[in-house]
Amino acid sequence: MESMHLNPLAIAVAAALSFLIGGVWYSPILFAKRWQRETGLSDEQLKNAHMGRTFGLAYLGSLVMAANLAAFLGAQATVGFGLAAGAAAGIGWVAMCFGINDLFERRSVVLWLINSGYHVLSLTLMGGLLAWWK
Repeated sequence: MESMHLNPLAIAVAAALSFLIGGVWYSPILFAKRWQRETGLSDEQLKNAHMGRTFGLAYLGSLVMAANLAAFLGAQATVGFGLAAGAAAGIGWVAMCFGINDLFERRSVVLWLINSGYHVLSLTLMGGLLAWWK
């Protein structure tokens, strides 16, 4: 069995990459207005959110996801495998979990596509980065 080797700097950068992707994904350049409409959040609700707490916990969550993905990939993973494993995790676990919840919560397919699409892209690129940067 291969010993687990985790590169803390690669994990921190992969988490930051996920954060950067989310910043663009949920910005007015891409899906901000449609996401806001689909969630039913008002401008006032978004303005009054505790963003420091939200961003801090979101980065912590991204760190956990990056560390988990790095542990799964192992030290011998190729970039191709990292990309494929990240995509498989994004599609097979995250998107499907969101989809199940969204069905019961009666949320729109559009919201599922926006949120799941972000995680699929993020995990795919995180997997590639983690495999490349051992």
